[in-house]
Amino acid sequence: MELYIVATPIGNLSDFTFRAKEILEKVDVIACEDTRHTKRLLEHYEILGKKLISYHQHSSARTLEQIVKLLKTGNKIAYVSDAGTPSISDPGAKLVEYVVEKFKNDINIIPIPGVSAITAALMISGFKADNFVFFGFIPHKKGRQKFLQKVKDSVSTVVFYESVHRIKKLFTGISEFMPDRELIVARELTKQFETIYRGKINDIIEQFKEEHEKGEFTIVVRSK
Repeated sequence: MELYIVATPIGNLSDFTFRAKEILEKVDVIACEDTRHTKRLLEHYEILGKKLISYHQHSSARTLEQIVKLLKTGNKIAYVSDAGTPSISDPGAKLVEYVVEKFKNDINIIPIPGVSAITAALMISGFKADNFVFFGFIPHKKGRQKFLQKVKDSVSTVVFYESVHRIKKLFTGISEFMPDRELIVARELTKQFETIYRGKINDIIEQFKEEHEKGEFTIVVRSK
């Protein structure tokens, strides 16, 4: 039995690896967060006629059991997230955990690595990355101050995500908690309007343009 965990592009479709394409061509079933999104990727690479199963953070145990039954009957399955490397702030981790519980060592779970916003942002940060921590998405409402205090207290380089709807609120929070820490704010990595803001938070606020208040953001904060 084989389950492939396949990384997909975070924006630029040219970041899709030869191996990832080869795997998606050969598997029988592709489990994915959003079938519409995955269909566009498959059509771009002319990978046609694949059976798709919707599997996302709100999927029920029934979906997990469906995947297990397909594996038991000899189907090779790949899991892809909407963008980037599965299992990192992503329901892929739950899928892998469930499959391991069911099959123990009787299944091969094979990583097909590729692009990740975390590593992409670290690559261009200029900050030490031999020891870093990833904190996922900053909480929407409760827990934001506690989260920022955790970032401030970290002795390692910190990476986390924020949405476009709360990016200015984040800037305000960083101004309060760590106004003198250097950071980068990476917007729309690998996409057409990729923008990198560097410096202390006041520098970044000055650079930030209203017309760029769109997209996804990856933040890297330099260690103490």
